[in-house]
Amino acid sequence: MRKENCIFCKIANGEIPSKTLYEDRNFRVILDLGPATKGHALILPKEHAENLYDLPQESASEVMVLAQKMAATFVEKLHCDGLNLMQNNGEVAGQTVRHFHLHLIPRYVDDGQSINLKTGSPTQEELEAIRRTIVE
Repeated sequence: MRKENCIFCKIANGEIPSKTLYEDRNFRVILDLGPATKGHALILPKEHAENLYDLPQESASEVMVLAQKMAATFVEKLHCDGLNLMQNNGEVAGQTVRHFHLHLIPRYVDDGQSINLKTGSPTQEELEAIRRTIVE
C-alpha cells in the first residue's frame, strides 16, 4: 500500500524524479540528496512501511539481498574501501522520513566521516538481566 502524502512513496514509484541507481518491481535505489560520502544511496521500498517494525518479513529479506548487490557494485565502480548500512527507526534514532529506507554509505580512507557510538561497560550481571528481560 502506498501512502498518498509520503514523499518517499512518490520517489520510489517514480512520481518525483530521482537519481535512480536501480529499480525493480519492489524497490528503487536512489542517490541521497545530502550525501555523507560519494555514492551515498537509499534503498526505498515501493510499498509504504513506516519503519522496520512495519516492514513485511519478505521485504526485509529482499532489502538485505539488494544491499549486498549494491555494495558489490559500489566496490567495483566507486572503489570504496568499506560500506556502512544505516537504518533509523523513530525520531529518537534519527528517522526523519516516516518511510522505511536503508542508507548505503560507501566509505573511503580519510573520508572525514565517523559513526561515534558511546559504548558502555555493563557488568556480566547487568547483561544477564537484560538478556532475561528480552528472552523471557
